[in-house]
Amino acid sequence: MPLFEYRCTQCQHQFELIVNGSTTPACPSCRSERLEKKISAFAVGATGWAPSSGGGACGSCGDPRGPGACSMN
Repeated sequence: MPLFEYRCTQCQHQFELIVNGSTTPACPSCRSERLEKKISAFAVGATGWAPSSGGGACGSCGDPRGPGACSMN
């Protein structure tokens, strides 16, 4: 079961979701199915992913909220 990161194009909510087979994912905030699949920090390394809203991922864990957002710092 792959874990994917998404951004809702309707409400801009960013979230992770485990997707099974042909399941159609939906935003947990607004239930929209209009989603943009993101490349996860886990897949490319903690510094290889940056959210479209600007700013970079945490250098330690890849937290999309940016440096200092997680408890690993």
